[in-house]
Amino acid sequence: MREAVEGRTATAAGGAVVGSVLASLRPRQWPKNLLVFVALAFTLNLQDPVLLARTVGTFLLFCALSSAGYLVNDVLDAEADRRHPTKRFRPIAAGAISTPVALGLALGLTLVGVIGCIAITPVLGAIAIGYLALTAVYSAWLKHVVLVDIFVIAAGFVLRAAAGAVAIGVPISPWLYSATMLGALLIALGKRRAELESLGEGAIVHRRNLESYSLDLIDQLIVVITSAAIMTYALYTFSAENLPRDHSMMLTIPVVLYGVFRYLLLMRSGQVHGAPEELLFRDRPLLIAVVLWAVLAVTILYVGARA
Repeated sequence: MREAVEGRTATAAGGAVVGSVLASLRPRQWPKNLLVFVALAFTLNLQDPVLLARTVGTFLLFCALSSAGYLVNDVLDAEADRRHPTKRFRPIAAGAISTPVALGLALGLTLVGVIGCIAITPVLGAIAIGYLALTAVYSAWLKHVVLVDIFVIAAGFVLRAAAGAVAIGVPISPWLYSATMLGALLIALGKRRAELESLGEGAIVHRRNLESYSLDLIDQLIVVITSAAIMTYALYTFSAENLPRDHSMMLTIPVVLYGVFRYLLLMRSGQVHGAPEELLFRDRPLLIAVVLWAVLAVTILYVGARA
């Protein structure tokens, strides 16, 4: 009986460790890496099994790289996270995973990610190394520099999108750069706004640069970025070279507008928390809008190509 109880206890402890390790990898952040599929879809190569396999591989490798970055970030922020109302439950801050284990896991994921990207193409390997360097500098320093921090976050999104294009050997469209950057800036500003709202006067304790931000400033920046993002997407729908000549891609504009407006509504109603991108898992209308846009855009592209 005693041995059976000890066995169950050991199994439960092992399961808890596995759960903590998985949580520290932040799998709910992996959908960000779906940006690598944009180039494949918008160059009408979804039906190519070789290019599809390369894109899927790139997605998995960037999931490993991003998780490595999260582990390092959580190690560096462990003390501050312990004073945060929600981040204190992160495995590293809570003591469920030790620092050596976290750093060892980060190193392993980094090696897998970089070597795998180089195996696909050396240029993709260079992008992976650049992404890791950007993540490291952000975690150690730039996330505390006002305004620069949100541009670094946006750069991470742009590198993901560029990685998808490089993986399949297609030119990187300027529309891909600009639209991704503006959308990422909106997400980053939403994150800073949520931090200010949830932490109040104690915000500076958790992130030094929050002293330089204010809700008024962030709201003004959001207006600017939202306007630029909508205008950029609208121009893309009838100006990009690879789109149907009948301008049918403009049919997706209302869906994009709804998605942006829904995000702003959730932001102003206090439903955007520390990770705005996780709204896709919590808000069904927003998720439906994203899926509808993807299906509609790909359908228009492929139907237009056959016309």
